[in-house]
Amino acid sequence: MELESIPVDIDDCSKTYADGTRGLQPTSLQVEPGEVLALLGPSGCGKTTLLRLVAGLETLDEGGRIRFGDQDVTNKPVEQRGVGMVFQSYALFPQMSVAANIGYGLRIRGVAAAEEKRVVGELVDLTRLSGLENKRPGELSGGQRQRVALARAVAVRPRVLLLDEPLAALDAKLKESLRDELAELLRRLHITAIHVTHDQQEAMAIADRLAVMRAGRIVQIGRGEDLYRAPSHPFVAEFLGRVNRLERSAEAIAQGMASFGGTAIACPPNWMSHPTLLVRPEDIQVGPAGQDGWGMARVEQRTFLGDRVQLRLAVADQPGWLADAVRDTPFQAGDHIGIRIHPDRLMTSQDAIA
Repeated sequence: MELESIPVDIDDCSKTYADGTRGLQPTSLQVEPGEVLALLGPSGCGKTTLLRLVAGLETLDEGGRIRFGDQDVTNKPVEQRGVGMVFQSYALFPQMSVAANIGYGLRIRGVAAAEEKRVVGELVDLTRLSGLENKRPGELSGGQRQRVALARAVAVRPRVLLLDEPLAALDAKLKESLRDELAELLRRLHITAIHVTHDQQEAMAIADRLAVMRAGRIVQIGRGEDLYRAPSHPFVAEFLGRVNRLERSAEAIAQGMASFGGTAIACPPNWMSHPTLLVRPEDIQVGPAGQDGWGMARVEQRTFLGDRVQLRLAVADQPGWLADAVRDTPFQAGDHIGIRIHPDRLMTSQDAIA
């Protein structure tokens, strides 16, 4: 199914509610044609408000502009914007069959029955719903209902697809399998899409780029891997995964080093003056104590997590650290072990979390 791919330009958009509450600070953002962009952040960060402004479900503050391609849609109502929406609840009609749900938007637009049947058949195949056309939503699994909702949203050939927590209602195991399926389907549709979620793994698996939001603002935009490895703000580092704080003394700063557990490594040149650095648990290497150039730590807690073992460590002159080790690591609570960190794995913590 061929769909139009257009850019979405959000220029200085903000939202202030009647009681004076600012739901979204002035925000500018561009979504490329055919790109899947995730708005990611905790509850109350403004991501759903931004999505609703793009959809036309909320009116934005004076001065902002939203463009779909070469068309200014700032003042257009939702029904004139050409958006498709998939909600957390799916909002399917329980009394209608799968085929009728998918074709509903076409039917109310007066599309001929033969064309509706053709489009529905194409989408049934595309979303792997073959054989379920005559079932009702109550007879489907959560994953199947999610695919029906997506097929219905794209049946009318929207210019922009908006997804509001589309996998939130699913259990963890089903969500994991469906996020890859959703990512593949969005690539095949090649439609410009904005995806709201608070789930970091879901965002990284589905989206081309992530816009991480906090307190009504976009903190950082980029590819998931880049944001994970090179966050420009400690909130991004901590929201996209677990981090340990590596505190540097005045002496270590003066020497251009980062010290921990009785050893020291060179501090990355750009962060020489930073008193706090960050390191992820998977980037702390553990081994037998006493190795040359390794620091020392004591295992305070060992937690088996199936694919890995999480070690809670006491490290001299540092707050408590977590380290991820291979699942057959022999170290137990009370053991003294060696730890090592490659300087390239250190991240900055240059901005204080306000």
